[in-house]
Formats: sequence, structure tokens, C-alpha cells
Amino acid sequence: MSGPIQREIAADGTELHLVPIAPARLPRVAKRDLEQAWDAAHDAARAGYDGPTRGFRFAGGPDVVLRDRDARAWASSVDRIADLSTPHGVSVCLRLLGLVALIGDAAWLAPFIQIRRGAAAIDGALLQAAALTRLTDTGGLDETELRAMLITRPAEDNAPCSA
Repeated sequence: MSGPIQREIAADGTELHLVPIAPARLPRVAKRDLEQAWDAAHDAARAGYDGPTRGFRFAGGPDVVLRDRDARAWASSVDRIADLSTPHGVSVCLRLLGLVALIGDAAWLAPFIQIRRGAAAIDGALLQAAALTRLTDTGGLDETELRAMLITRPAEDNAPCSA
């Protein structure tokens, strides 16, 4: 894909990112990208920033619309550090949102998360796996692949990312 991802404002005010490829074709990212996104999202949440309602329209579908205040803040944070006008930035954003969704839904991830006094630390192995796991056609992390990567991946730099 060449050129920036176009943005337009929908009739309802949603900032719409027109992504000319399917989510599954977005690039993998570096662990550090997700660490920076996690930190930036945490800072935005602490500041009470929520950002505009955003949407991603992918070639062949789906449309992903972020109406949730936290999701808007996280996407705006990623836009500031990774630029949602690029496939890389969109990939970082979807991976961050997908990881947060899985943390809330997948009990098997509990050993990789430490929550204390309103702060959370994510095991470096989980961030590394989320950076490399394939995105699904709906823009989420492929949970089966993520789980397999965590089971088979040797320990590398697995320092937790705290926010």
C-alpha cells in the first residue's frame, strides 16, 4: 500500500479512516510500539482526554467504529505517537484495542497481567505476542494464534510494561 490513509468526516461527525486493505493485511508491529501505545493511552486516560468518535472503513469491510470513551482516548493517543494515516499506525491501534478487549474477556491471560492500585503491568511476552499475532478480518487479535505464541515463545526481553 502506498500513500497515506485518507480521512473524512462522516455526516454524524465521526472521523473516518479509509483503509484500502483488510485488517488481516495490516503489518505486524514491534513490541516497543505497543509499549509506547499502552503508556500513551494510560496518560490520556489519566488526563481525562477522550478524543473524537472514530471509525475505520476497511476494503471489503468491516467498518469498525469507536464510540466508547476509553477506545477514543486510546485511538487518539496512538494517532499522536504512530499516525493513523499509516498502515503501521492503524495496526498499532487495532492491536492495542484488541489486547485490551482480550484482557477483559480471556481469563487465560490473567498470569500475564498484574493490577494494583489502579495501575496495570502487562508481561513483555504478551506485548511481544500481540505485536506479532495476525489480525482477524474484523480487526481483532487472533486469540488462538496469540495463545500459541505465548505457549511456544522462548523468554526474551519480557520486562513488564507498567501504566
